[in-house]
Amino acid sequence: MALRKPFRAADALDLPPAFTLITIREAGDAFEHATKRPDKAAGTLVWARRFQLAEFAVVLEPVEPLAKARLAFFAAMNALADTLAVHCPPEKPVAFDWPDTLLLDGGILGGGRLAWSDRSDEDETPDWLVFGAMLRTAGHYRSEPGEWTRGVALGEEGIWDVQPAEIVESFARHLMFALHNWTEFGPRHEMSRWTERLQPSAGELAYLDEAGNLCRPQDTRLFAQALSKPSWLDPKTREPWL
Repeated sequence: MALRKPFRAADALDLPPAFTLITIREAGDAFEHATKRPDKAAGTLVWARRFQLAEFAVVLEPVEPLAKARLAFFAAMNALADTLAVHCPPEKPVAFDWPDTLLLDGGILGGGRLAWSDRSDEDETPDWLVFGAMLRTAGHYRSEPGEWTRGVALGEEGIWDVQPAEIVESFARHLMFALHNWTEFGPRHEMSRWTERLQPSAGELAYLDEAGNLCRPQDTRLFAQALSKPSWLDPKTREPWL
């Protein structure tokens, strides 16, 4: 029997030099905190220190007009999925549901969301972007896994020895790699990687157009519109759906 790792302190995080860590208390909202900060320096990473959730947000500095800069969301989602895949056995597939949900073995584990400066037109470069993410690492104290209808947790899937701190560290490294590829090879590179993980029910003929819209034979789903409301987030609990 393995021993559970002790909870790590915030100052123990091993982040690449490009990131500046800000920690907030468990009751805080990392995404909201990052978007409301008056100083949104690129690389600022806000971590809400929860036990049952890996919750964090990072500030990005776009250099392209909003319509293109927003596509960095796919790179960030790839980094999130790559982070999870490192800790999951092959029999627990990691997939996406359109456009922002991260699935583990078919259940909602969490997802990502994106915000940008308010007065940004599609053809203007926004002052900032904030990518936020939340993954459920352990069960919820108000419910039992047998009562869940949509969600999963790492611990309940047998992946219990992964701490939120490790997820944040791994995400930061994968994000740098994904953004490098996004810059070096263009948005299409990361968009194609995202499509490879799109859950099969979306259809084999689904693809992303240049604006990030999901195009299928039966319909087209608009990317910017889909980002307006996280599909993985329960509005009552402010946590991933159970």
